[in-house]
Amino acid sequence: MRTSTAGRCGVCVFAVGADCWQAWCVLIEHRGSIPQVHPSAYVAPTAVICGAVRIGPDARVLFGAVLTAEDGRISVGARSIVMENAVIRGRARHHAVIGDDVLVGPHAHVNGARVGDGCFLATGAALFPGSVVEEGSEVRIHGVVHVNTVLPPGATVPIGWVAVGDPAQIYPPAQHQHIWEIQESLDFPGTVYGVTPDTPAAERMFRQSAWFAAHRHDRILDESLRRQNDLPATASELVTLI
Repeated sequence: MRTSTAGRCGVCVFAVGADCWQAWCVLIEHRGSIPQVHPSAYVAPTAVICGAVRIGPDARVLFGAVLTAEDGRISVGARSIVMENAVIRGRARHHAVIGDDVLVGPHAHVNGARVGDGCFLATGAALFPGSVVEEGSEVRIHGVVHVNTVLPPGATVPIGWVAVGDPAQIYPPAQHQHIWEIQESLDFPGTVYGVTPDTPAAERMFRQSAWFAAHRHDRILDESLRRQNDLPATASELVTLI
């Protein structure tokens, strides 16, 4: 076991040997914050964990998943699984919180949402900023939970349907007018982009570009720490950030 201090990263503990089964993943310092991965968690080598992300005990983050805290935070609870190519994004006004025993399916998108214990988010599910999916709920394949929507405990969004409002009403996508009547008051542009509905696209995207520009100062922790500690980049290494 070797320890070192690396700039703003604090203390990093590396375990190298046959008993370690965690492969190197991409851990990124963002806006001065670093990921924290529980020693019993697994993060696949092609996953990306960026910024103020905390991954809990026995959680699993599979291949191609991206957890990016932006200017907010992300937490993934115990035994929760984030499957292939899912995206979880934390925001300053809307942190992303995944409870215990949650399945986040392949290609799901959880953007500034809170997900209660025992929820099931199927393939391609989309949860927008400010939304809350309460304990034991299901969002089935390509289901949508709109901005600032609250899905009550044990609720189900059927395949391809849309939950909108607080409390949520659930509609098939063909009922666009009913969805819009509720969605309009939920302020999608203000919640997601911090702008009014009539803001020109050029201004909206200028703001978004500036927001994402913070990534220009990111630091990939695994590569820099390997160089500082002369550690081999093999799949038998476990990195725990504390």
